Amino acid sequence: MPHADAWKSTRATLLLHLKDWQNHASWEEFFDLYGKLIFSVASKAGLTYPEAEEVVQETMLSVAKHMPGFKYDPKLGSFKAWLLNLTRWRINDQFRKRGPLAEDCFKTAGSTTGTRAVERLIDPASQDLDAVWVAEWEKQLFDAAITRLKSRLDPEKYQIFDLYVNQEWPPEKVAKTFGISVDQVYLTKHRMTEMIKTEVARLEKEMV
Repeated sequence: MPHADAWKSTRATLLLHLKDWQNHASWEEFFDLYGKLIFSVASKAGLTYPEAEEVVQETMLSVAKHMPGFKYDPKLGSFKAWLLNLTRWRINDQFRKRGPLAEDCFKTAGSTTGTRAVERLIDPASQDLDAVWVAEWEKQLFDAAITRLKSRLDPEKYQIFDLYVNQEWPPEKVAKTFGISVDQVYLTKHRMTEMIKTEVARLEKEMV
């Protein structure tokens, strides 16, 4: 999970800093922001842990090779979309290393018979990978928003929200634990939810 401070500077500025391969701080920040995203998507595409790790490393190398001449222009598309394409190619590379069997796996994936794990793989060439990428990206934004908010929230209010929403405690149990009314549990959830939505929207504007 990226540190909250890693989300404060504009991403366009970060990309400029990446043009310098020796700028270790910026590359570490970039890895914190996108490494987990790439790994998670590669894993959900059906790669093993070592294969997904290799996708992360190879994708990072691809970014590094492109950075010296890279010019970010939002009119041509988002950086995230470009990064997804790099990730997709590296995932395909891993499946090609497996040989013809991997290709057969995806042919089987469309079948309605059988319940083998291989039938649940995501074809890297399909739109499903785009959906996974978006879902993982949204999760990362949500986690980053929570990290930011926790640093300035009343710890007790966050605990109430966490137990009720994330841990799925009954509202009556949460209320009894903190000595408050059930209505206060509902109100805390509502306020926290709105704060998270606002923070996620702010983060989305910062990203490229």
